[in-house]
Amino acid sequence: MEDRYIYLVFSKTGTWLSKIIYLITKNKYAHSSVSIDDTFTKMYSFGRTSPRNPFSGGFVQENLYEGVYSIFKDSECIIYRIKVSEEQYDQIISEINKFIISKSELKYNFIGLFGVWFNKPIKRKNHYFCTQFVSQVLSNSNIYKFDKKSELIKSDDIIKIPNKELVYKGYVYKYSREFNVMEELLEA
Repeated sequence: MEDRYIYLVFSKTGTWLSKIIYLITKNKYAHSSVSIDDTFTKMYSFGRTSPRNPFSGGFVQENLYEGVYSIFKDSECIIYRIKVSEEQYDQIISEINKFIISKSELKYNFIGLFGVWFNKPIKRKNHYFCTQFVSQVLSNSNIYKFDKKSELIKSDDIIKIPNKELVYKGYVYKYSREFNVMEELLEA
């Protein structure tokens, strides 16, 4: 049986919201996503639903090579992979699918960010921010249990998960370029 992995992608895009999140959390990587796709063309999170509109937030399927990442050329990222069991892998797919099915009802939890700042969880029905989403799907999939509520989780809390492997750290465009070159070589 082949090994199963999930991927955690943390990024610093330089958007005004990422700068505000940095001021609140002091975490370099303001945004987090989860992926079951090692090409990073399908990553899941809460963020901008329209790459050029910072006020349109909700559940998003991201692509490391498009959207916000293609607009903000100096985006930095760090990518980890975590080996999971078949059951955990199936559970995280199920968890993500629940969000996909409810996508139209889901909103970005801007107010919840202030809860992180003041260390007071603000839970709102159908409202999430990126780390709240990632920590919840990890917890509900029995991949990792956090010692605080998902409404208070910051990127650095997720980065501290043990038993993960570093895949890449650096500028998104360099990973993108290296990945595309590798793909072209494999296809040749």
